[in-house]
Amino acid sequence: MGIGIFGSGISALNAAQIGLSTVEHNIANANTPGFNRQQIVQTARISLDTGAGFIGQGVDVSTVKRIYNEFLSTQVLQGQAQASQLETNFQQIGQINNMLADSDAGLSPAIQDLFSAINNVSSSPESQAARQAMLSSAQFLASRFQSLNQRMTNIDSSINGQISSSVTSINSYAQQIASMNKNIVQVQAAGHTPNDLLDQRDQLISLLNQEVKTNVVKQSNGTLNVFIGAGQSLVVGEKPIVLKAVQSLSDPSRLEIAYDSGSSIIRAQQNSFQGGNLGGLLDFRNESLDAAQNALGRVAIVLADTFNQQHQLGQDLNGDLGGNFFTQSVPLVNSNSGNTGSATINASIASSSALTGSDYSLRFDGGTAYTLTRLSDNTVTSFATLPQTVDGLTIATTGGAVTGDRYMIRPTVNGARDIAVAISDTSKIAAAAPIRTTSSLANVGSGHISAGTVNSVFPVDANLQQPVSIVFDSPPTTFTVTGTGIPGSPVAGVAYTEGAPITYNGFTVQIDGSPAAGDTFAVTSNTNATADNRNALLLANLQTQNTVAGGTASYQGAYAQLVSQIGNKTRELEMTSLAQTSMVNQVIQSQQSISGVNLDEEAANLLRYQRAYQAAGRVIQVANTMFDTLLSL
Repeated sequence: MGIGIFGSGISALNAAQIGLSTVEHNIANANTPGFNRQQIVQTARISLDTGAGFIGQGVDVSTVKRIYNEFLSTQVLQGQAQASQLETNFQQIGQINNMLADSDAGLSPAIQDLFSAINNVSSSPESQAARQAMLSSAQFLASRFQSLNQRMTNIDSSINGQISSSVTSINSYAQQIASMNKNIVQVQAAGHTPNDLLDQRDQLISLLNQEVKTNVVKQSNGTLNVFIGAGQSLVVGEKPIVLKAVQSLSDPSRLEIAYDSGSSIIRAQQNSFQGGNLGGLLDFRNESLDAAQNALGRVAIVLADTFNQQHQLGQDLNGDLGGNFFTQSVPLVNSNSGNTGSATINASIASSSALTGSDYSLRFDGGTAYTLTRLSDNTVTSFATLPQTVDGLTIATTGGAVTGDRYMIRPTVNGARDIAVAISDTSKIAAAAPIRTTSSLANVGSGHISAGTVNSVFPVDANLQQPVSIVFDSPPTTFTVTGTGIPGSPVAGVAYTEGAPITYNGFTVQIDGSPAAGDTFAVTSNTNATADNRNALLLANLQTQNTVAGGTASYQGAYAQLVSQIGNKTRELEMTSLAQTSMVNQVIQSQQSISGVNLDEEAANLLRYQRAYQAAGRVIQVANTMFDTLLSL
C-alpha cells in the first residue's frame, strides 16, 4: 500500500511540476509576438482491480497543448492583409495629396501669376518691365510643373525600391516557413506536438501576410502549403518558391514581380499580388500615381498647346508673327522588350483638348490590324490599319510588326516634365494682332469695321497676303473683295449682312451700320504696333476658357479636379484604413481572449500547481513514513 501511495504521489508531483513549468513558460512569453498560451492535459492512470474495488494509480500528463483557434487566426490573417494594403496605399497617396494641395507649392498660384502678368502686358504692351514679368511668371510656372513632376518621379522610384525590399522580405519569410515545415515534420515523428515551433511558423505567416495576402493549406504531415495574392504558390511543403523584382517589359523605368525558377524568369500578372504592403504599393502606383502624373501632364500639354496656338496668331515688336511660347511634350511610346518584330510606333497629339489623361496598350493582331486598349477604363478599339486618331492621339507605324507585339503609349506622362519657356527675348512676345482695319475717309455711309481677329489658319507670311479691300457695290447690298492672295481675285457680289463675319486670308472682321455705295474698308498688315494689345487680351482670356478634357474644364479647373480627386481618394483611404484597423484589432482581441496569456490567470494557476506540488510532496512523505514503519517491524 505504501508503494502504491508512493507511486501516486510521485505521479502527482510530476504533474504539478510540469504544470508549474508550463505556467512559467506562459508567463515568460506573455509579450512574445505570436505566442499561444499552453496548457497541460492530464489523464488518470488505469486503476488497479483489487478485492476492495478499483484503486487509483495516480495521474499522467498526456501532452501539453497550445490554445489555438484556427477560425479566429484565419480572420486575423484576412483582416491584416487588407489593413496593411490600405495603410500602405494611404501613406503613399498622402505624399501626393500634401504636395498638390499646398497653397504655396501647388500649381494654381503659378497659373494665376502668369495670367496676371499677361493682363499687365495687355495694359501696357510697350512696357519692357511688364513683358519681362510675363516671361518670369511663365518660367516660374514651367518650373512649378517640372518640380511637381519630379516629385512624382521620385515617388515612383521610391516605389521601385519598396517593391524590391518587399520581395526580399517575402523570399526570406518563405525560406524560413519551409525550414519550419521541415523541423515540425521531424519533431512530430517522435509523437509530440512542437507547440513553440508551430507558434513561430504562424508568426512568420503573419509577417508574410502583412507583405502580401497569404492563404495556407494544412497537409496531413503537419506542413503548411502557402499561397499568396490570388492563389500563387509560395511554399510547397519544404520547398520555397523564389520571387524576383524584374524590369517591366512595357516600361523600363519600373520594377515588376516575377517568379525565379533558377533557369528562367516567369512573369506574373501584377494585379494578382493582392493585399499587404506589396498590394498597397502596386495599387497606389497603378491607380493614383499614374493618374496624377498623367493629369498634371495633360494640363501642361493643353496649356502649352493652346497658348502657343494663340501666340502664333499674334505679332511681336519686330513685326513678325508669334512663334511657340512654350516647348511641348510628345507622347512616350515604349516597345515591349519581348517583341520580336522591327516596327516602330509613333504617336503625336492631334488635339490636346481631346486627350483623356489615360495610358494605352497597343497590340498587333497580324496583317495590318491593331487593337488599342485605353487602360483607364479598358475600352478596346480595333483598327484595320494605321495611322489612326483616337482621343486626340494620332498613332502611326513604320511596319514590320510581328503578331503579338505590344506597345505602351503614354501621351501625357512627360507633359509636366517637358514644358519650358521657348523664348527669352521680351520683344518676341506677340502681344499685338498682325492685322489692322481702316475705313476710307471718303466713306459717306454709317458703316464701320471691327478691329478684326486672326483665325488659326492665318497665313505664315502675313505681309504677302495684305492688303485686302472691301468695296461696297451699288446698291450697297453686296460688296467686292480684292487684294493679294484672294482666290480668284476679285470676289464680287458678296451679300452684305450687318454684323455678319467676313472671313478671308485667315482673318475675320465684321462691318456694322449702313455702308453707302463705293464705301471702302481695308485690312492691312499691322506696323509700328507697339501699343497694340489685342493678342495679349486673347492670351489672357485663355485662363477662363474650357480647353481641357474635351472643352469641359479650364487649366485651373482641371488642376482643381486633380487636387479634389486625390484629396477625396486620400480621405477615403484614411477612413477605410482606420475602420479596417479597428476591425482587425477587435478580431485580435477575440483571439487573444482565447489564445493570449492572461497574467492574472497564470498567477492563479501558479498558486494552484504550487499547492498541488506541496500536497503531492506531503503524500510522498506519508508514504515514506508508512514504508519505514513496515521496515521497523
